[in-house]
Amino acid sequence: MATSMNLNVGLEGSSITRPPFFDENNYSFWKTRINIFLQSLDYQLWNTIVNGPMMPTRTVEGVVSLKPKDEFNDNDFRILQLNSKAKHVLFCAIGPNEFNRISSCDSAKQMWDLLEINMKALFK
Repeated sequence: MATSMNLNVGLEGSSITRPPFFDENNYSFWKTRINIFLQSLDYQLWNTIVNGPMMPTRTVEGVVSLKPKDEFNDNDFRILQLNSKAKHVLFCAIGPNEFNRISSCDSAKQMWDLLEINMKALFK
C-alpha cells in the first residue's frame, strides 16, 4: 500500500529559497531568521535594510551629487536593485496586515524600521 507524505507540513518558512513567513507571532524568532535568510541571498541586502539604500553618485570638481539616470552603469543598477530585492523579500515574508502597514514605504530600511516600531508597540 502506497502512502502519501506531505513534506511541507510544519515546515513553513524552512525553505532555502522562500523567506520565513511572519505570522505576527514570535517576532524575535522571525527577525533572526529573516536576517540570516537575507544575508544568505546577498549580504548587501541586509546592509541595505540596516543602512538604507545607496544611490549612485558622481563627483564633479570635488562636489558629490546624485548621478543622472542616463549616466548609470551596470554597477549603479545593481546598487539600486538591492533595495528592490530587499523590499521584495520582506513583502514575501509578511501577511496582509503587515503589508498594509508598510506598503507605502519607499525603501526596505523604512519598511524594516516601521515593522520594528509596530512589533515593539505590539509586544510591550
